[in-house]
Amino acid sequence: MLLSGTHEPAASESSSSRNAYLALASVCFFWGTTYLGIRMALESFAPTVLISSRFFLSGVLLLAFLLWRGYALPKWDELWKTALAGVVTIGGGNGFLTYAELMIPSGLAAIFVTLAPFWFVGIDSLLPGGAKLHKPTLLGMAVGLVGAVILALPGESYPLPVGVVVAGALMLQAGSALWAGGSMLQRRVTRDAHPFMTGAIHQIAVGLAFAPFAAGAVWRHGFHVEARAGWAMLYLVLFGSIVGYSSFIYALNRLPVAITSLYNYINPIVAVILGWLFYREPFGIRESVAMLIIFTGVAVVKRFSPR
Repeated sequence: MLLSGTHEPAASESSSSRNAYLALASVCFFWGTTYLGIRMALESFAPTVLISSRFFLSGVLLLAFLLWRGYALPKWDELWKTALAGVVTIGGGNGFLTYAELMIPSGLAAIFVTLAPFWFVGIDSLLPGGAKLHKPTLLGMAVGLVGAVILALPGESYPLPVGVVVAGALMLQAGSALWAGGSMLQRRVTRDAHPFMTGAIHQIAVGLAFAPFAAGAVWRHGFHVEARAGWAMLYLVLFGSIVGYSSFIYALNRLPVAITSLYNYINPIVAVILGWLFYREPFGIRESVAMLIIFTGVAVVKRFSPR
């Protein structure tokens, strides 16, 4: 009995750690695949229809499961604030990403999104009590921006007008700013609800917020779904939203933030590979160099930013 009692906690801790790393691996893969999934779904779905349908379905499915398992909804004050944070975070972040993928390739979009940590530290520095920017952080941000400029310059790999690439990049930065701002808003909400319940409310709120615009798009343009786009939508609902989001929360609660944030570097690599496999999206030396420069800048910002 003594031997068993001695080893059970260690075995349980080992199992929990293994599950956390498995959850992080699923985030790295599934969130990387969502860039391709969005591009495929846009072949049939208008952006507003895609956003509304995807997040409403995933949110309702997750909420139904949580209620079945006995988890309670948060009180009204927390409920509406959580819903607002969800609209800003997911609606803004994913909304701009979806529209940007109408303009630029999915792999390119994923690389630009890697700059998102800059918005977290930048917005935090402007808030009362936030950590002020200092030289190493500013240097890392400058390095990352150099990579973004190189990526936006015209080249043979992406024969797109500079204006189109810049417009797409700016949309993605606006989405990243909203993602960061909404995340910080959620941090200031009293959280009595389970984190998965918060995720369900976020997604349902986004679905409802975009529903009027989605209905208008269907009324103007009609609704016809090709098989590949339909499967892509289903994939986004199940693996991009439910599995990916839940895995992210699970990993974030059990692993150091520095480890969890590794998905920022792996998602673009997955997106670039899948973009090439399915759409032959070109990826040359210029893009590789720009991506490495951006990764370096982000790593410096993460290294020297307060925990």
